[in-house]
Amino acid sequence: MNNWQGTAEGDWETVQQELATAYLSDGLPLVPPTAVRVNAMLAANGYKSDEEIALVAPSFAMATAGDIAICAVMAGCKPEYFPVLVAATDALVDPHFNLLGVATTTGSATPVYIVSGPITEQIGLNGAANALGSGHRANATIGRAMTLILQNVCGAKPGELDMATLGQPAKYACCFAENTDHNPWTPLHVERGFAAGAGVVTVVGIAGTVEVNDSDSQTAADMAQTFAQSMLIAGVAGGSGLLGGGEPLCILPPEWVEMFHREGCDKQKTKAAIWERAWLPVEKLAPAMRTRRMAAGGDPSANIIRVAEKPDDLMIVVAGGVGRKAAYAPTWGGTTKAISREIKKRG
Repeated sequence: MNNWQGTAEGDWETVQQELATAYLSDGLPLVPPTAVRVNAMLAANGYKSDEEIALVAPSFAMATAGDIAICAVMAGCKPEYFPVLVAATDALVDPHFNLLGVATTTGSATPVYIVSGPITEQIGLNGAANALGSGHRANATIGRAMTLILQNVCGAKPGELDMATLGQPAKYACCFAENTDHNPWTPLHVERGFAAGAGVVTVVGIAGTVEVNDSDSQTAADMAQTFAQSMLIAGVAGGSGLLGGGEPLCILPPEWVEMFHREGCDKQKTKAAIWERAWLPVEKLAPAMRTRRMAAGGDPSANIIRVAEKPDDLMIVVAGGVGRKAAYAPTWGGTTKAISREIKKRG
């Protein structure tokens, strides 16, 4: 992707125009990826520029460490963020994630990057107040660097291979940490088979986010009812015959988690409580959507449509600060599975 041959430290506006003309920009100002900066990023992490990382879709080009370093520099990453980018890139190319579909759909699908384990504190990745928003360099620049990798290395340039009709703000950047300080449950990475001390990034293909606000309920059952009803969005019914891609992302703040935990609900029981309430009567779908659902393999005798095939398909992540505002992120309806990779440092 190294097709920018601009001056090393020219006029700022000139450099920005050169990068935009080369179609390397995400629309925001970029740090010029000079040889000095890129080489420093690689050297700090023990990589050579031509080291192959992964064969990526939809361009089916080989992403090298140099490619990732260029995107990291442009996004404003610190060197210590680089291993997260390498692991996340490797996760994207897992066939079960379906990067080709996520990156080229007319839908608004985009990867979200969830980091768990001790590394979140080491690099300053936010999982507390405003975890999905602004204010933290690690969250913003890791998410942005991955967007630049998708665009400049994977080839998913808007209007060319990225055919999103509208897109969504998360296509700029969406990276956050699990809130380990206020999580009484099994951490996400341990739940997914990694050691407690490992740093892990989990990549999920989401179609957007919905705020779930319940400041009134005083029981876990009522909280589960509120969250479940917030997931019943007919417009995300996908080809899988489910509402969404079948692995809904449920981001619960500490106050919600405290409520469930106080009533003896672990993560699995909480998933079950939400899942059993999260169904939509088939007659609520428009006739044409009902027909498509049947053509996609839906059970003609079933009179409901669920958000997932089974409770354990829900992914619960504890994140956020004070308040009873949760978030639901439907996964892309074109079939995508969450993929986790261990973040490995060199040297």
